[in-house]
Amino acid sequence: MKRKPARGTIPQNSRAQDAAGAIHSDIARGFIRAEIVGYEDLMRAGSYATAREQGLLRLEGKDYIMQEGDIVNFRFNV
Repeated sequence: MKRKPARGTIPQNSRAQDAAGAIHSDIARGFIRAEIVGYEDLMRAGSYATAREQGLLRLEGKDYIMQEGDIVNFRFNV
């Protein structure tokens, strides 16, 4: 199954789980972790895979407050 990226904005100071819910309620319901990389870090790395190899990604929990420029991959299980 090919993953389709969701693009959009979330209200400022949203918790990670609330941001997941802004994309789809199932993602919020099954939230496990948010895999975060900053926009500038991602642009310098050139790709998500390279950012991962360079250790630029970090895992955050449901209470993480999303920051301007965060690019996130939500880990969830429904």
